[in-house]
Amino acid sequence: MKALVVCTGNICRSPSAEVVLRKKAVKRGLQDTFSCASAGTHGYHVDSPPDRRSIMVAAERGYDLSVIRSQKVSTNDFFNYDIFLAMDNSHLKALQRLKPINSQSSILLFLEYSQEFARQDVPDPYYGSEAGFSTVLKMIEEGADTFLDQMYPLTKLKMTK
Repeated sequence: MKALVVCTGNICRSPSAEVVLRKKAVKRGLQDTFSCASAGTHGYHVDSPPDRRSIMVAAERGYDLSVIRSQKVSTNDFFNYDIFLAMDNSHLKALQRLKPINSQSSILLFLEYSQEFARQDVPDPYYGSEAGFSTVLKMIEEGADTFLDQMYPLTKLKMTK
């Protein structure tokens, strides 16, 4: 499965989610069956690194965002990725509008399967304080776990043994 995580500018939420999903997938032994990337609905920051606050908060929790560079979602992505994970409802709607009619990809909210934040938007921390970045990362970690639990239910059983 190839997933693309999408937010607005691809410098806060989606790069954090990309790295968290990737690390959690490796921990579950899914590196050969799951891959992910991230992109933004807008090209405000193309080729820029993630926001320094995202990098800092992620590093405090053991995630490295330093190699991520912002990119904008393209129509071709709908033929290269199996599933799109929208960080909020505005991204969900934008992806639904952009999706070509002949694409087989699925589009879901990132927190679609969340237990704690079921179907909520992951808020944009960009204009807020550092505490907002920490809250967002907490939501992303839980959302990544519940997404992977749903997509790969047997890996959860392996991890609890």
